[in-house]
Amino acid sequence: MVDLLAWLMSFFIVIALLVIVIYQLLCLSDLEFDYINPYDSASRINKVIMPEFITHGALCLFFLLTGHWFMSLLCIPYLLYNVKMYMDKQHLVDVTEIFNSLNREKKKRIVKLGYLIIILFLSLFWTIWSALEDDGQI
Repeated sequence: MVDLLAWLMSFFIVIALLVIVIYQLLCLSDLEFDYINPYDSASRINKVIMPEFITHGALCLFFLLTGHWFMSLLCIPYLLYNVKMYMDKQHLVDVTEIFNSLNREKKKRIVKLGYLIIILFLSLFWTIWSALEDDGQI
């Protein structure tokens, strides 16, 4: 039962990460279609960058502490990318350069979205597997 709760918790953490990345993509697409000005778009994206990094770091640590080594190993590349971006001070969106880097920023978020969808499906699979396994032991 503990394993099932761990997988459910990780599932909801991944959902939160997906919501953050989709929000960033929506802000970038609003900027692209000129529904929002560059300052508002950059400030909205920059507000959720650190929560995204912290949430993903917590997810990796959670997988590590619960003994889900495979999932922890799958989360490490994304974590290393986030750490590299933070250390190089490239994690925030620059207001003055947002139009020049719009396509690159959207592609980064789309790759993150695809990566998180893979993690979501694996987490969902293991949640269902744990539920069926617990059901068979009763």
